[in-house]
Amino acid sequence: MDTAKKPSVLFVCVHNAGRSQMAAAYLTALSGGAIEVRSAGSEPAGSVNPAAVAAMAEDGIDLSAGTPKVLTADAVKASDVVITMGCGDTCPVFPGKRYEDWDLPDPAGQGVDAVRPIRDDIKSRIQALVAELLP
Repeated sequence: MDTAKKPSVLFVCVHNAGRSQMAAAYLTALSGGAIEVRSAGSEPAGSVNPAAVAAMAEDGIDLSAGTPKVLTADAVKASDVVITMGCGDTCPVFPGKRYEDWDLPDPAGQGVDAVRPIRDDIKSRIQALVAELLP
């Protein structure tokens, strides 16, 4: 990675309404803006999952203004690290990028009680990612 610029991370899931939104919000908050953060979905939903918004609010992060975005090849090209969350083969692969697949349950259609453990898993993964990308 080019150390002259901020590392950049793209989170991708199918709907860009739950997991990837939570991960992007945590990375933005926990990196203090030192990491460029993007999120997108292969089939974006119309809005962010209300249970994800509620679960994140419990941890002091406001997702209410989030908007699901469509995944583009440009977003992948512009990112150093691409983290997928159940989008399968729909994510374009480019040489020189670091790819990780985080196996997380889909919070779609779940209540806040089911989303909390997903949120907590994402937060711990993000804390490890921040420690790795910002030595």
